[in-house]
Amino acid sequence: EMLLRLSDLLRAALKNNEAHEVTLEEELEFLEKYLQIEQARFQDRLKVRIDPGPETLTAYLPNLILQPLVENAIRHAVAPRATETLIEIRSHKLDGHLHLSVSDNGEGMVDHATPTNGIGLRNTRARLEKLYGSNQDFRLETTAGGGVHISIIIPFRNRDEE
Repeated sequence: EMLLRLSDLLRAALKNNEAHEVTLEEELEFLEKYLQIEQARFQDRLKVRIDPGPETLTAYLPNLILQPLVENAIRHAVAPRATETLIEIRSHKLDGHLHLSVSDNGEGMVDHATPTNGIGLRNTRARLEKLYGSNQDFRLETTAGGGVHISIIIPFRNRDEE
């Protein structure tokens, strides 16, 4: 079962290998394949809620922008804990921008410098700056009740607006 899931994930990665942008719907399909593998690994310790705004599913975003953020949440929030951890992925459209978020209810950032220095987060920030310049926002913060919230804001573009 795990090998079949891994095969599906690799096929999906190769399918969009050359694409710089994909729709949110395609990104979430890939992310669900990745999460199936992690779910098998962490069982009941990993809970995921994906809640995209329906109007955002056709929006374009950089290929594989969400996967490293979710992987980071699993590595720092799910893996070190023996209790259930919830990861939430959300999107909505506001004022001509696509708002994406990945949050978890883990322990939060113990060392505020370390998470932003990770290669996945650093690469994500650099990609967004290169693609959108000052017309993007990337934030990482500890939430009041513990856990981490990452938000990305980029210009909203979809097939209908080209």
